[in-house]
Amino acid sequence: MRRGNLPFKHKFELLPEGGAHVIGKMIKLFKVKEKQREIAENANGRAPVRKQSAGELRLHKDISELNLPKTTTISFPNGKDDLMTFEVTIRPDEGYYLMGVFVFTFQVSPMYPHDAPKVKCKTKVYHPNIDLEGNVCLNILREDWKPVLNINTVIYGLHHLFTEPNYEDPLNHDAAAVLRDNPKQFETNVKRAISGGYVGSLFFQKCVQH
Repeated sequence: MRRGNLPFKHKFELLPEGGAHVIGKMIKLFKVKEKQREIAENANGRAPVRKQSAGELRLHKDISELNLPKTTTISFPNGKDDLMTFEVTIRPDEGYYLMGVFVFTFQVSPMYPHDAPKVKCKTKVYHPNIDLEGNVCLNILREDWKPVLNINTVIYGLHHLFTEPNYEDPLNHDAAAVLRDNPKQFETNVKRAISGGYVGSLFFQKCVQH
């Protein structure tokens, strides 16, 4: 598939003041608790706690420095002991997908940042760049990934897919063809899908925020 470079010409609104600070405090708390547990287990004669991989250390740094769009939240369903698996929820406030709620899972390898995170969309969505199995077509998750990129970059890339879906780089070829040939029909199909209904023979669960 042909992919262009991800543009960053758009201005994104950031979290309310203090949002990144809250995430930083959360990561510091996780580290303090981990150190306390290590001390306690060593005092009890247990084996030392496993050392964190370089990928985990880099991920902790990336998360503590997140500067998310206001439409985006991050959560850790497995708790503080597993920061390598987390979910990102995007609620677009403009474009075709306005009012929708879309959840992505991130699985980060110990080889991060040399390996890109694995990202899938949990929400079934009618989108030219996301297929019905949740695979995401985003250049920086594949051939354009570089170790200098980070989780924040990926989240902004996902956000961009909802503000400017790209019919030239499709995973869902039917959706891409409709966007290319009949944008008004594409808009109708997206609204039908996120409101809960059929697009052709495919049924989509409602994913509109209240």
